[in-house]
Amino acid sequence: MMESLLVKPKDEAELKLISDLLKKMRISTKLLSQEEQEDLGLTMLLKQTDRTQKVSREDVLAKLGRK
Repeated sequence: MMESLLVKPKDEAELKLISDLLKKMRISTKLLSQEEQEDLGLTMLLKQTDRTQKVSREDVLAKLGRK
């Protein structure tokens, strides 16, 4: 599978221009909703998370203000 390119246009006019250009070049596109953009951002952050450290259940509940 080939890598993907994510482009965030500055306004509607630029979005239309880029979309039209890609369509003319027969390059497939997918518009992402605001929620999908947030999900993608969270996924990227989770992939960068350090998973080498362990936290006890008690510590997590203490941070949440529970016992």
